[in-house]
Formats: sequence, C-alpha cells, structure tokens
Amino acid sequence: MMGAVTTTADLTATEMAGRLRLSATRLARRLRQEADTGLSPSQLSALTTIVKHGALTLRALADREQVAPPTITRVVTRLEEQGLVVRESVPGDRRVVKVRATDDGVTLLDASRTRKTEWLAARLELLDAGERARLEAALDVLDAIATEEP
Repeated sequence: MMGAVTTTADLTATEMAGRLRLSATRLARRLRQEADTGLSPSQLSALTTIVKHGALTLRALADREQVAPPTITRVVTRLEEQGLVVRESVPGDRRVVKVRATDDGVTLLDASRTRKTEWLAARLELLDAGERARLEAALDVLDAIATEEP
C-alpha cells in the first residue's frame, strides 16, 4: 500500500477539486522529470504538437500552443538547432514556411513517452489490488473531466 486511504465521501466539490488539482500537478511535474529529454516544457509541448498534427505553419503552431509568434519562433529555432524539427517552404508560396518533426524528434518523443509510462507502471505495481481497482474505476471519470467542454 502506497499511503493512507482518506475517504472523500464528506469532501465538498471545492475541497475535492483542490486535492485533485494538487495531485494532478504533482504527477505532471514528476512525469516531466522522468521525460529526461533535455527540452524545456515549451519545447517539449511544441514538438509534441508538431508530431501529433504533422507539418504546421509557425502561425498555426503558435495558435495551438497559445503563445505569441515571436515566442514560437524562438522555440522552433531551438528545436531546429537540436535537429528535432526542420523548416520547409510551401510549394507555390515560398513566403509560407512549415515546420515538421525529424526522425530524431519523433524518436526523442517516443523514448520520452516510454520512460514516463515505464515509471508510472512501476509505481502502479506498488499499489495493492484494492487501490488499483479504485484507480481503474476513476480513469473514465478523470478522462471525462479532462476532455468535456464547458
């Protein structure tokens, strides 16, 4: 057993939200540490977006990352210097540039995901059967909270 079981039956929605937010923040921080990519959070996020969505203009990437164009330009420049992305002119309009992930960028991201998943799986192995069952039962609810539009 990893820790003391605290009943949440008497928590208000606000109290539960506070505990969930703190737990999610701690887990996200720990997973970032396990990623071991050498990239900043902004660089890792941009690379993830490029790999997920394919080649994007800098404007489209800035919009998806919700940052200003000068910020995304700096992020892409750093990724490009590390050989993780390349800029390519769009045929027919040389003024438009798209950025795409290189094989090294995809490999780095895959390795990072594998490390994070392995770390989390090892932690889950430490749970007893009851704790794992409770967590498994909560996964659909957590997914719904995270993806439901207001």
